[in-house]
Amino acid sequence: MNLALFDLDNTLLATDSDFEWAQFLIGQGVLDREVQEAKNIEFYAQYQAGTLDIDAFLDFQLQPLSRHDRRQLDAWHAEFMTRRIRPNITRQARDLVERHRAAGDLLAIVTATNSFVTGPIAREFGISHLIATIPAQDCRSGRHTGKPTGLPAFRAGKIDRVEAWLESIGTWWGSFPQSYFYSDSHNDLPLLSLVSHPVAVDPDATLEAHAGQQGWPIISLR
Repeated sequence: MNLALFDLDNTLLATDSDFEWAQFLIGQGVLDREVQEAKNIEFYAQYQAGTLDIDAFLDFQLQPLSRHDRRQLDAWHAEFMTRRIRPNITRQARDLVERHRAAGDLLAIVTATNSFVTGPIAREFGISHLIATIPAQDCRSGRHTGKPTGLPAFRAGKIDRVEAWLESIGTWWGSFPQSYFYSDSHNDLPLLSLVSHPVAVDPDATLEAHAGQQGWPIISLR
């Protein structure tokens, strides 16, 4: 059994679920378009440039979850899946996941996007293991607090989170003859550099150049 790890946004998805969720809420009138859209675009540009302040971004991203009860959030998310996510899952992405599943590999999505947004997307792919940034919840009411809990699954934090997950299921890197990680972003270079089979998927310019220098495969799921 090998280990197959997948980034989500702009890798398995032909879009960014973080960005799309905020835009969806703006379209629903939940967030103010004039203020929130500009901030959403700014944060996305910072992510692409490798200058994102993850704490500032999570404060922006998670605050809307704290203002609404879970039933309303789940209803919005169901519509979000229909309108924004499923149309951006390509046959090539589904086939890649299925090839690894058919080979008997252990599959996980590893993403900086929070688990409220990404949990249903992981289930859409039939992937039961999700390593994502975790939004904190009040243990009594179940409402989101608007803050993250634990280490965000971002940049080198993805390595820490993956290793903690592997330990929790009684394994480690050496348990697998081969390990794969698929990503589009230079922000994922720490984890890409750790696995035995890094794969650049529709990569940004920085990752594409690095992959070319290192002789890593470059593929498209579009």
